[in-house]
Amino acid sequence: MSIAAQFRLPFEPAASWSRDAFLLSASNDEAVATLDRWVATSSGPLALIGPAGSGKTHLAQAWADEAGAAVVIPGRPVPVEQLGPLLIEDIDLGFEDSSLFHLLNQAAVGRQVLITGRIRPLAWESGLPDLRSRLNALPVAEIAPPDDALLQTVLERLFMDRHIRPEEDLYPYLLARMERSVSAARRLVARMDDAAAARSRPINKALARDLLGESADLFDDEPGES
Repeated sequence: MSIAAQFRLPFEPAASWSRDAFLLSASNDEAVATLDRWVATSSGPLALIGPAGSGKTHLAQAWADEAGAAVVIPGRPVPVEQLGPLLIEDIDLGFEDSSLFHLLNQAAVGRQVLITGRIRPLAWESGLPDLRSRLNALPVAEIAPPDDALLQTVLERLFMDRHIRPEEDLYPYLLARMERSVSAARRLVARMDDAAAARSRPINKALARDLLGESADLFDDEPGES
């Protein structure tokens, strides 16, 4: 191992949840437009749906910051009596029926409630018939899996954050083989950077080929990713 590799400090660029940092593409522009129209109405509930790593948490957190919304995640108390905008994250990981029914009733009379999940409201489990009807009627903004244009832009930015400029032929190679998510792109770039330093090798297709062959779990979801 080289001296540089021995003393290399871990590097992880700070995540920005600002709306300006969100990357638009054909895979998310319709969902963003739906969210913006909903924000302009200033009332009611909206479900923001998309696969893991598609950017829904980024969009939701940007809205929550701008709106001053309270944020609820699975396992935390639900502020059913608190007024003002509310963000409910990862609804399909579990939520108490009566609390959600109460919150949707509040949304019906003017409270903004944004709910994120990986699957559409029609597939959310519920044992309350009245809640089931409300879920079925929820308006939805749905983000598709990231397309090639978005993923390449993400990869380029992640490499740039680390002051790395790989050859252009690396991108089509990675795009044809990687998991279709922003979180997977983040892990891939980090592992390529670490491997290049540890092995004193350049970041290129040859290194990517070795890593993709060695790491069966390279794209496994990390806890909390949505």
